[in-house]
Amino acid sequence: MTSDLRRQLILGAAKRCFARHGYTGTTTKSVAAAAAISEALLFKHFPSKAALYAEILSDECEADPALTELLEREPSTATLVEVIRGMVEHFLHIADGPDQEEAQRLRLMATSHLDDGEFARLLYAKIETLIGAIFVSSLERAVAAGDARLCSGNPLNLFWFAHHSVMTAALTRLPATPCLAYGKAEDLERQLCEFLLRGIGLNDAAIASHLGHNQAAGAGKAAIAESA
Repeated sequence: MTSDLRRQLILGAAKRCFARHGYTGTTTKSVAAAAAISEALLFKHFPSKAALYAEILSDECEADPALTELLEREPSTATLVEVIRGMVEHFLHIADGPDQEEAQRLRLMATSHLDDGEFARLLYAKIETLIGAIFVSSLERAVAAGDARLCSGNPLNLFWFAHHSVMTAALTRLPATPCLAYGKAEDLERQLCEFLLRGIGLNDAAIASHLGHNQAAGAGKAAIAESA
């Protein structure tokens, strides 16, 4: 069996184990047993359980048609706005969704920051690979079009600042009784989008034009990786 086929076999077994037992209840030993290989062979392909889980999440994101459509867009101000709008929509709807798997992933991400950080580091690396290039190139186009001011530092940091802000907002909504009352969900989504877009440098005219157009047209629901 080739290395790639073995890797896919392990991932398939891991998906079944995580689906049945959750992240906490799954061990590398149980995944190895499900894949009919030794734990030592599993570690040759994936160094940890966190690496396995992060790879599965990355595969799921890459298979998302909405994300594929977003990544195939021409870099532009409109694409930049859709990246942020999609990220906000994804995170703010986690608490409202019937599937608690996304909520568990968000809790896992938060816990990782308080633990050894391994899972968070792996997932951030996956997100950067998927989204980083389209964000930076779209920001550059927005600056060239006069829709945004020039960033004085690392432009990718602006994406991370936006990501961290919306992830924290989502965490406040996870408990049955939210930690913070933001008001109506639709108002929060709009306000948070405007806040983040201003933070990454877009001017008010560009925000009013592109954010208003996207929401009025019901632009595609892009799930921004992370589903973390």
